[in-house]
Amino acid sequence: MEFTAEQLSQYNGTDSSKPIYVAIKGRVFDVTTGKSFYGVGGDYAMFAGKDASRALGKMSKNEEDVSPSLEGLTEKEMTTLNDWEKKFEAKYPVVGRVIS
Repeated sequence: MEFTAEQLSQYNGTDSSKPIYVAIKGRVFDVTTGKSFYGVGGDYAMFAGKDASRALGKMSKNEEDVSPSLEGLTEKEMTTLNDWEKKFEAKYPVVGRVIS
């Protein structure tokens, strides 16, 4: 499936009838099984319904870092992001991608 950022935002955990999605580098993962982390009140709820690439690379939970932009990330931050992507690939199914 292809999602615009606006469509992806509908899968943010606030509607219990919908799955919870998080995107990394444009790939959308179904993280519903991690609801305690990504659902409302979870430690990583700010990532739900968004492309969290920048925030994951920077190991940040700041709202301004929850963005698909990789611009200005250091080599170490890119390595961190790639490690997160591998963890997501091992744990959650890919359900689509974000289109602009």
